[in-house]
Amino acid sequence: MEYFYILAGAVVGFTVGLTGVGGGSLMTPLLVLGFNIQPAIAVGTDLMYAAITKASGVWSHQKRKTIDWVIVRNLALGSIPGSISCVLVIQYFEISDEFFGRIISVTLGFMLILTSFVIIFKDTFKSRFKSQTNYKPSDILIICIGGILGVLVTLSSVGAGAIGSALLLILYPNLKTRMVVGTDIAHAVPLTAIAGLGHYGLGHVDFSLLFSLLIGSIPAIYLGTLIGERLPEKVLKYIVASILLAVGLKFST
Repeated sequence: MEYFYILAGAVVGFTVGLTGVGGGSLMTPLLVLGFNIQPAIAVGTDLMYAAITKASGVWSHQKRKTIDWVIVRNLALGSIPGSISCVLVIQYFEISDEFFGRIISVTLGFMLILTSFVIIFKDTFKSRFKSQTNYKPSDILIICIGGILGVLVTLSSVGAGAIGSALLLILYPNLKTRMVVGTDIAHAVPLTAIAGLGHYGLGHVDFSLLFSLLIGSIPAIYLGTLIGERLPEKVLKYIVASILLAVGLKFST
């Protein structure tokens, strides 16, 4: 079975490198639907996977000075407490695995559908809000949005990447694309790490599975990136968005 997990990691990693679409929106549904892994285990393991795979990206973006640490701080001031609070609520009320699995499935379905629309309309968001040159969101608004994102990511492992970057495009329309990407990754690492550790405390992380996924995905991401530079990006993203929409609808019903 480990070989199939390595293959799954390679498929997701290759797709991430090819399209730039976040791994959480691909990995968690694959683990649940393809390998019949409990939703809670899939989410917890994927959060740890995301924290590890994104970590090197922070170092790379910091070298290029493409991270706005003030925005990262404000988002984290909301998302980290939001994530921790979510885990504590689950622990305090001793939610059954069956009911918790249902919560995760519904949240995952919602986030996958939302992610599919974000992928399709991301360029529209960017051009629509670009003209708002004088708009600057308050710190309180960013913290509140971070809090909501923290809860949703903790429950689904989806959203720290695609939805986080879309929010940055809307809230900071004049932020350069490379700054949006770098800032989003810099925020995603602590969020997914804290959420993953929370799930670990709940017994929702399979380290054997995690190791297999990493073995397959890390080289595949690099290969996908090389090939992706030679293929039409929009077509690939529309295909991935359509798949996410279909899977999201399945989880929601």
